[in-house]
Formats: sequence, structure tokens, C-alpha cells
Amino acid sequence: MDEQKTDGTRPGAAKRPQESGVAAPGRRGRTSRQRKTAAVLRLLRGEDLETVSRGLGVTAATLTGWRDAFLTAGEAALTTRPGTGEELESDRLKVRLGAALIERDLLNEKIALLEANRPLARHRRKP
Repeated sequence: MDEQKTDGTRPGAAKRPQESGVAAPGRRGRTSRQRKTAAVLRLLRGEDLETVSRGLGVTAATLTGWRDAFLTAGEAALTTRPGTGEELESDRLKVRLGAALIERDLLNEKIALLEANRPLARHRRKP
């Protein structure tokens, strides 16, 4: 029979240190959005980049990338405004126009290739 310890672990099971949810230094792992946000906020509040990166076990470059992405997204959220009906319709029409222009250009290229490889079809004489 398996004996259970009073703390609910199996005998011989290695004890793990409590993890903060961030991969330990030297281990690769995923970091949650909440932890990334907390790390970036620590940087923005003035904590040292090296201190935060060592504490989380990520490189300073990774942490800087998170901060830059966070700031870019925040800036974009502040600069966008809801579009009016006219703006939305204009954007939709611009997309359709762009698709039509691309299609026209592709057809023109195809015509040029066909004309370069052989002459246009000759008219048949009536019997």
C-alpha cells in the first residue's frame, strides 16, 4: 500500500520550491499576461531593469520588448477614436478599390505574358 504523508505528497517525491509563475532562471517557459504587465509596471514606476529581469528570470532585452509593446499599445488606444459612418464606408470602399486595382494589374500582366508568347488568335476565313 502507498503511504501518504500528512502533507498529501507521495513518499520520495521531491519537494519543489514555490514558484512565482515565472520560469526560473535558466528554464524556458511562458509568462502570463498579468505577470508581464506587473513587470512592465514595475519598470515604469522606476525599478531598475536589471533587478526586475533577474527577479523574473528573463533577459533585459525581453523585458524591454514587453515594455515597448505595452507602451505602443497604450499609445494606440489613446489615439484611436470611434469612426463615423462616413469614415467606415470610406474605409470599406478604399479596401474594395485596392482589391480591384490589384486584380486589374494582375490581368494586365497576364495579358502582356500571353501577347509576348504568341500572337493574338487569327481570324478564321469563312468557308
